[in-house]
Amino acid sequence: MWIVIRENIKIALDSIRGQLLRTILTVLIIAIGITALVGILSVITALRNTLEGNFSSMGANTFSITRYQYSQRAEGSGTTQKPHPLITYQEAVAFKQQLDNPFAKTSISMNVASSAEVKYENKKTDPLAVVIGVDEYYIGNSGLEVEEGHNFSDFDIQNNSYVCVIGPDFKKTLLKDVNPLGKSISVRGYKFKVIGILKEQSSSFGNYENFQVLIPLGIARSIFPIDNPNFQLKISAQSKDQLDGLIDDATVVMRNLRGLAPLQENNFGIERSDDLLQRIGSITGTLSVAGFVIGLITILGSSIALLNIMLVSVTERTKEIGIRKALGAKRKSITLQFFTETLIIAQLGALTGIVLGISLGYLISKAVKFDFAIPWGVIIIAICIALIVAVISGLYPAVKASKLDPVEALRYE
Repeated sequence: MWIVIRENIKIALDSIRGQLLRTILTVLIIAIGITALVGILSVITALRNTLEGNFSSMGANTFSITRYQYSQRAEGSGTTQKPHPLITYQEAVAFKQQLDNPFAKTSISMNVASSAEVKYENKKTDPLAVVIGVDEYYIGNSGLEVEEGHNFSDFDIQNNSYVCVIGPDFKKTLLKDVNPLGKSISVRGYKFKVIGILKEQSSSFGNYENFQVLIPLGIARSIFPIDNPNFQLKISAQSKDQLDGLIDDATVVMRNLRGLAPLQENNFGIERSDDLLQRIGSITGTLSVAGFVIGLITILGSSIALLNIMLVSVTERTKEIGIRKALGAKRKSITLQFFTETLIIAQLGALTGIVLGISLGYLISKAVKFDFAIPWGVIIIAICIALIVAVISGLYPAVKASKLDPVEALRYE
């Protein structure tokens, strides 16, 4: 059996070399389909890695109390129901005090400016900096890290010290030629001493973490007066096992602060970090299905082209088939010969398409700053699809070749 397979592979390779141009064109046709499939799914996989990396950095043991639940925001932030009240500063402080849980850390924050101008000596930034008023737990609860310097201390927050923690992009612009630590920057005419620099975050979707200024919450409230401000509450547990109980406690505290009756629905939202990851998985899963369908449509065209080329090949080699059958070759041998040839061409196309698809996915991912990783699952799928293409496109021409009458085949010119 192995001898027959080896001989068929040898004959197939000889035939491929004898029709090199046609083989190259056939391989390219298949490769285009595989490239589309692998390229699209590679980029989608990189997108999923980026999104999951961004949100998983928040930790699987954190949650936020927000004005609306995610599903309510998606429907229009309460346009079909009574609007939820804002989270006030008094509510946020009372919540932090009343959530009496030794395993919880609650942070209060407020976005006070989304296009602020920051100055250092005679240099200034474009008005693109984001200014956030925070407490000592905000950085840890938001999945951020201080790469240089240190985080706010309880003393800094309680005493409204004029200190700040800045994003890493300030090192590339405003404070490019100096060590930022210990320097004073100006925000709205107020001087803040830089005590820390955040670790760089992925900016694939314009994340503002790299160009933000964190200042103590008390100072932010005083120098950035905002009508009807909305405060954010982020709570972290020491472990994921404690998260469900902590959410229950937080819900009870917030309902009591809002004076809700037992049968009234919550007029606030609770967002778990792992819920975000599940939604991301659902979205990217839908994108993967769409990309897979697009790739399959392209491969279907490749299959039809390969089928047509193999039928032409059978017609052109009719006399060769007649000679082999006259010398005693059985139908099974003829079928296996042509099927082996189709299989080799299909796998060459798959290999070429995989290399091109991964290269394309890598270039696109780097251009848009996605976290690229070789999609081994996609590669396996591409190889299996190439096998299916070979079966679909090669079986009929191979069977047709095996059924040729040897006498008629020998007379064919």
